[in-house]
Amino acid sequence: MTIPLQPDQLYTACNISQFDFETTDQLAELTEIIGQDRALQALHFGIGIQQQGYNLYVLGPIGLGKHTVVREYLQEQAAHKAAAADWCYINNFAKPQEPLAVRLDAGQAPVFSKDMLQLVEDLRSAIPSAFEAEEYHARVQEIENELKQTMETAFNQLADEAETHNITLIRTPHGFAFAPVHEKEVVSQKEFEKLPVKEQERIQQIIASLEDKLAAVLRQQPQWQREARNKVKALNQEVVMFAAGHLVDELKTKYLTNPVLQQYLDDVLQDVINNLDDFQHEEESGELMGIQLGEKAGFRRYAVNVLVSHVDHDGAPVVFADSPTYPNLVGAVEHTAQMGTLVTNFTLIKSGALHKANGGYLIIDIVKLLQQPYAWEGLKRALSSREIKIQSLAQVYSLISTVSLEPEPIPLDIKVVLIGDRMLYYLLHEYDPEFKQLFKVAADFDDRLPRTDDNQLVYARLIATLVRRNQLRPFHRDAVARVIEHSARIAEDAEKLSTEIMNVADLLREADHWAAMAQHPVVHREDIQKALDTQVYRQDRIREHLQEQITRGTLLIDTDGAKIGQINGLAVIELGDYAFATPTRITATARLGDGEVIDIEREVELGGATHSKGVFILSAFLGQRYAGNRPLSLSASLVFEQSYGQIDGDSASMAELCALLSTLADIPIKQNFAITGSVNQHGQAQAIGGVNEKIEGFFDICNARGLTGGQAVLIPDSNIKHLMLRHDVIDACRNKRFAIYAYNTVDEAIAILTGADAETINDRVEQRLIELEKYREEFSKAARTATESPDENE
Repeated sequence: MTIPLQPDQLYTACNISQFDFETTDQLAELTEIIGQDRALQALHFGIGIQQQGYNLYVLGPIGLGKHTVVREYLQEQAAHKAAAADWCYINNFAKPQEPLAVRLDAGQAPVFSKDMLQLVEDLRSAIPSAFEAEEYHARVQEIENELKQTMETAFNQLADEAETHNITLIRTPHGFAFAPVHEKEVVSQKEFEKLPVKEQERIQQIIASLEDKLAAVLRQQPQWQREARNKVKALNQEVVMFAAGHLVDELKTKYLTNPVLQQYLDDVLQDVINNLDDFQHEEESGELMGIQLGEKAGFRRYAVNVLVSHVDHDGAPVVFADSPTYPNLVGAVEHTAQMGTLVTNFTLIKSGALHKANGGYLIIDIVKLLQQPYAWEGLKRALSSREIKIQSLAQVYSLISTVSLEPEPIPLDIKVVLIGDRMLYYLLHEYDPEFKQLFKVAADFDDRLPRTDDNQLVYARLIATLVRRNQLRPFHRDAVARVIEHSARIAEDAEKLSTEIMNVADLLREADHWAAMAQHPVVHREDIQKALDTQVYRQDRIREHLQEQITRGTLLIDTDGAKIGQINGLAVIELGDYAFATPTRITATARLGDGEVIDIEREVELGGATHSKGVFILSAFLGQRYAGNRPLSLSASLVFEQSYGQIDGDSASMAELCALLSTLADIPIKQNFAITGSVNQHGQAQAIGGVNEKIEGFFDICNARGLTGGQAVLIPDSNIKHLMLRHDVIDACRNKRFAIYAYNTVDEAIAILTGADAETINDRVEQRLIELEKYREEFSKAARTATESPDENE
């Protein structure tokens, strides 16, 4: 006779006597991570190895504290590393569309930016002052006088030569002209015409020669002016060098070790010389068409765009990309609207998370990353090329042809840590070839750890740590024990503890709240239980509704009597983070056929693949046990009654098999039993999930109708170690008002369910199958006879 499980097998309590403390105030804070040795070793390896492609993917379920563990570990490692470099963009005077990237020591980029602002301010003061000096004006006047003297000398020489020929050089409003003179008077046209023809021709030849020489002088005049301007320009350059050279030289000396800045400052000085007008005139501001005008844009070209600075950081940066869009990762070139036109410049280049974490560590939630268009591709491109190239998506994919900035790429030295679940890791590893090249280290966080005495003590310290971090009341050791017991329930294993820190922390906070409501200075076991009960109550509406449907007879579930081919199965329903179970009626029918077991759920596409697999295994068991040497001559149907949604999983395959055996043996199944468990081809019971919820689900229905002492749930023997049942269930079992049986095979299960011994049931099943085989042979013979008769008559 099968004996029900004992109460101590239904719940593994935490032994409070092992705790040498009264409250968590007496426990030291936990500094290490519990139960994650494998993941921590992977983190050590991935962060320590300095090779390309050894970025990390941290995988595990939500709620394990992966983000916190990774962030704290990286911050600890970053503190021992050198501070990351600053990066800034400066103007490229040769190619303004291609700004230059400059690397500076940590904290130096803002200093350099201020130095450039001060330089421009000093230049705007020093240069006008230098050009207003009397010495400068005297030297400019000297150049002008020299030009004037040169031109006067040329004209005077030409006038003297003309005078030797009695011809004078006349300056008119329209230019220069030559005219003959007589006794120092200009000869009029009438008097000139009175002269002999030969004399007129001689004078005209002389005038023509003088005009040629005049034209040569006039042609040389622009050259003289150009030379004068060059002298003024050289003078201006000399003045600028005098006024600004030492200012630039001071900066060059300050940044002597940076060759990029050395060349840049030379270019700045040359640009100042080339654009003196910007410094010689006061800047104007005001409004134009309602638009406020600020400082002249010309001075913006000397600005420094500090892309990223680590002035207040010790060690390497640790950055968490909360919104990993494409521009937030790789940076962007922004635009401003001016007079209805979008314009940009190098000061509008904005940094991304890769810039901020360069030289350190970047943490990204893989789900958020994959949700953003092109962000994943942008990250892979940066890691593969080991540089950050700021491009808009329109440039990357050639969607537009407009000219924009092309900032110089910045070298990338970074460790990227992706955090996500296991499914995404395996999908990316399978379908994205670049993923396995760029993320070679997997840090797999376990969601359970062994429930040993040592681990329970460590878990107590974890609870104490969470209590302090959340500034909660001290927890009594009986409360700590209840939390540990609930942790085993979360782990669905009495021999394991859950590492889902988020759930534990939530429970502690809620228990503290109820302790405060009860004015308890210390949180006790009853406060923990109150928190657990209220958690269930907040999410229990649908379970109560289904239970009401059963107790009122809307959903047909029997908890007494016995029926052939009908059994109580147990189904788990998950709604968010709350799971509960409810009994479901499973029925089986059998008739003459060709060995097919019809799964009605599958036929109507309501059954999942795993459920269909269970039915096929059930069919294979029937053939192996009862029809090894002959055809299986039956057709059977299995259905979940009053089930209108998807059904999956094989945890009801044992119930389906028992219902079918009941039909074939014509022996009723006791309806005060419910059963769960899967079956293999040899009839052995296999463990299933949600065993606690399933037992409690049937218990709640029986309790609502009234416990009789004959109601029970059958579970696979391999599920005993998973039991962490509610105390009301345990109390009912202790008082013999409810029972839980464990079984190993289908024979044990059907014997408990029917009250008949397995041998009798198997014999009756076999006899029924033999009868069906005989009927099949008779029908086949009759069919052959009917087919042959027309030929004989002919």
